[in-house]
Amino acid sequence: MKDLYLVTALWDAEAQVFYSDSNIEGLHIEADTLDEFRRLVAEHAPALIIANHLTTSDIARMPLGDLIPAIVLQTQEPARHSI
Repeated sequence: MKDLYLVTALWDAEAQVFYSDSNIEGLHIEADTLDEFRRLVAEHAPALIIANHLTTSDIARMPLGDLIPAIVLQTQEPARHSI
């Protein structure tokens, strides 16, 4: 069965960046935009899942389709304040 990995993009108003909250061990992302955040998740999350969540025996016995992780990206839009 395929595991489900969650990544949430949270907005830090003070630092003016999106940062990650995730159940993917080792995934720590900060980005100025959601587009950049999404690109970094796509670039780094799959390798970290393989490195930190699967053993060699898991990889050897799993069907190929189950090796492709399901990653759900949730976003939190920054609050808009009028001046």
